[in-house]
Amino acid sequence: MEYGLIGEHLPHSFSPEIHKRIGDYKYELKELRPEEVGEFLKKRDFKGINVTIPYKQTVIPYLDEIDEAAKAIGAVNTIVNRGGKLYGYNTDFGGMKALIERSGISVFGKKAIILGNGGTSHTAEAVLKTLGAQTVLKTDLVSTGDIITNEEAVLGHSDAEIIINTTPMGMYPRLSGMAVDPSAFPNLKGLVDAVFNPLKTDLVQKAESLGIPCGGGLYMLVMQAILAAEHFFGEPIPKEKAENIYLELLRMKKNIVLIGMPACGKTTIGKLLSDELQRSLFDSDELIIEKAGKEISDIFAEEGEPAFRKLESEAIAELSGKTGAIIATGGGAILNPENIRYLSKNGKIYFLDRPVESLVPTEDRPTASSAEAIKKRYDERYPLYKKYADKIIDADCGIDEVLRKVKEDFLNENFSD
Repeated sequence: MEYGLIGEHLPHSFSPEIHKRIGDYKYELKELRPEEVGEFLKKRDFKGINVTIPYKQTVIPYLDEIDEAAKAIGAVNTIVNRGGKLYGYNTDFGGMKALIERSGISVFGKKAIILGNGGTSHTAEAVLKTLGAQTVLKTDLVSTGDIITNEEAVLGHSDAEIIINTTPMGMYPRLSGMAVDPSAFPNLKGLVDAVFNPLKTDLVQKAESLGIPCGGGLYMLVMQAILAAEHFFGEPIPKEKAENIYLELLRMKKNIVLIGMPACGKTTIGKLLSDELQRSLFDSDELIIEKAGKEISDIFAEEGEPAFRKLESEAIAELSGKTGAIIATGGGAILNPENIRYLSKNGKIYFLDRPVESLVPTEDRPTASSAEAIKKRYDERYPLYKKYADKIIDADCGIDEVLRKVKEDFLNENFSD
């Protein structure tokens, strides 16, 4: 391996896709067990590597030189082999600093809480102090010395103005959970989350809903990779390249989520989008049938609608962990706000708005088996479709035109905000 990433579990890393866009070099993933790290570094059979959880401190004793910034932080995430000597750096610092600044968050003179006490928390602490934070607190599961618990942060430090999450809470594949609730901090002026998968954790979603400036960890990941590549090759990389790679990766990882009434064309449009954009298509109803081992009409008849809705929510939670996909949902998916919360983590939600008189009833749809049933469901659900859609697509036209509208909107979307 010439260039790559070492860590314990790396199946869903975005790093190879980022480095592929930085330059013409092969970047590989290498999973190592704790007892293998030392031997790997002793062999020095690489030119440059990144280091991720849980080895950012483990690697330090094997290095010949450590950058002063990395030494102060106590964590190394970039190692360069120069003539057989290993040099350690911490590019997470620059990545997190860039994320805070890009999110429009001012840290100077403010009270900050860092969620977590691992290697990334040391980086966050160094960044906050560099940017002039007045007070910096850290949390952990147990209160020790200067470390407080999450509960103590809420009860005793609700005046905090900045929150940085460095824990894996809410990270794929466990997409749900927050160490603290941002609404418990009425003075909150900014929040960033080092987690990059999903694109929006519960923490970021809640901050957004409260109108608090915030950012997820994808931009930090891109920036630290840019800075690592600068160490690998000894050449500066324009900041504009980092922004372009971030926006390209963000669009690539975003899901296209289709919501709307039964018979509005979600599955048909989904298949066409899948073909044209070369993205995998997932249908929540199909996943339910697969898991239940029976048709939806049979689930309704034998177990009732509440049982179906439970299965539907489980299917949507699973599909929401996908990235770069097309997701077609059942007509009633919007009845549970939790479904929307999950779908929004990695997706942009499109409502295919087709007039009720154009919706054709079919016997295999339990809630849309007659014109009367469709009209009733339409009246109940239409306000919810509009409420939860990121984009409303007028679907009162041919399939080709609906396809064009969705594709054009997504490909021209400005994801920079």
